[in-house]
Amino acid sequence: MEIKTITKDNFSELIEIYKQGLATNIATFQNDSPQWEEWDKAHLDFCRISIFDNNKMLGWTALTSVSSRCVYAGVAEVSIYIAQDERGKGIGKTLLTELIQKSEENGIWTLQSGIFAENESSIKLDEKCGFRLVGYREKIGKKNGIWKDNVLMERRSKNIGID
Repeated sequence: MEIKTITKDNFSELIEIYKQGLATNIATFQNDSPQWEEWDKAHLDFCRISIFDNNKMLGWTALTSVSSRCVYAGVAEVSIYIAQDERGKGIGKTLLTELIQKSEENGIWTLQSGIFAENESSIKLDEKCGFRLVGYREKIGKKNGIWKDNVLMERRSKNIGID
């Protein structure tokens, strides 16, 4: 397997995996796939990580800023998506571990995730990678007309922002 940076050139593969996540109805509140320009603008320009095997993207992860305020410059929200046929094979843990390392290299001290409460595999993945439960948001939004609860997870770096 090979770790690669997400670029405009491999974005179409990212979108195919994203669409598989959309189809589960437990991955995101979004219902449509973004175009490259929208996705590029929304995500930090570092930690755009994908994993390939035999030139096929198996999954990806990226970060979005949680706030434009400078005091939150080291806090980012995680997005992670794994191809449907690759779930449960450790791809997510490999990607999230790489993301944690690269985020710390780029000054991120807190990673956070908002996960649908019924998305047990994503909650377990975060826990395996050192995230902890910090909250629960009841009926925070609707997905296709159905209220969804969100579990809030975070991972505080032991290396960055400790002084």
